[in-house]
Order: sequence, then C-alpha cells, then structure tokens
Amino acid sequence: MSIDTIHDLFEHGLEDIYHAEHRLLEVLSDLEENTEREEIASAFAEHREKTEGQIDRLEEVFEMFGEPPEKEECEAVEGLIEEYEEFTSMDPNQEVMDYHNMAAAEKTEHYEIAAYGNLIPLADQLGMDEAADLLEENLREEQDALEELKELTEGFEIDAIPAE
Repeated sequence: MSIDTIHDLFEHGLEDIYHAEHRLLEVLSDLEENTEREEIASAFAEHREKTEGQIDRLEEVFEMFGEPPEKEECEAVEGLIEEYEEFTSMDPNQEVMDYHNMAAAEKTEHYEIAAYGNLIPLADQLGMDEAADLLEENLREEQDALEELKELTEGFEIDAIPAE
C-alpha cells in the first residue's frame, strides 16, 4: 500500500491500532492468568472487556471510513509482546512477575495512547467528526487504564526478594 495522502495515512494508522487491539486482547488474558494479586488480575480482566468495546468502535470507524476492518501488523506491539514472552521464559519469582505484568501493560498503554492521539487529528482533518469522537472515547479509556496501572504500581512492594 502506497501512503501518499492523509486518507492513506489514516487508513494505515487505523489498521495498525486494529491489529494492536486484537493482539493485546489475547495478551490481557495471559496477564490476568499470570498474575496472583487479585486487584491486578481484576484490572486486566476489566481492561480486556474495555478492549473488546474499543475493537467494536474501531470497526465502526472503518465502516464510516468506507473500508472493511483490516489489520496491518503493529510491529511496536509485537515487539512488546516478544519482550514480555522473553521475560516470562526466565521463570521469575511470582511477585516480580506481577510487577512486570503491570509494567508491560503500562508500556502498551503508552503506545495505544500515542496511536489514538495521532489518529484523532487525522479524522478531524478528514471531516470525520463521529469517527474522531469514537477514537477519543478509546483514547480516554486507555488514559484511564494507564492511570489505574500507575496507581497499582505505585502501591506495589516486592517483599520476597531483598534489594541488592
């Protein structure tokens, strides 16, 4: 696909975040299962539900855009997932794993916030106000999820491993 117009750029970004949301939906289940602390696991379960709604909104945007929902591999998210899988293969202590799960989720939230933050002005420039509103809703949910993760991370203490 040649990207020569704002229309092309918007479509490319939409396909990228659509792929990212689908991949993260899968990973959120892993994060929930690999986390022992209930409040953290619950946060992942809640965000998984919100991600399903975000995917639905993205599909609405595709419809408004006149294109079928398609995925463009999001190399950034794939890299974050690869990094996560590599860490889990090191068989970390469970408390360390719980903390890492939150940190990994925070990284993805930052990416998603940036992606939506870039798509919204493009939708505005294309005169797609309703699409911009849907993308803004996704952005707000990502920002809320990041704040929740930050609060959990700030209150997290790892007791089992002495600091060196």
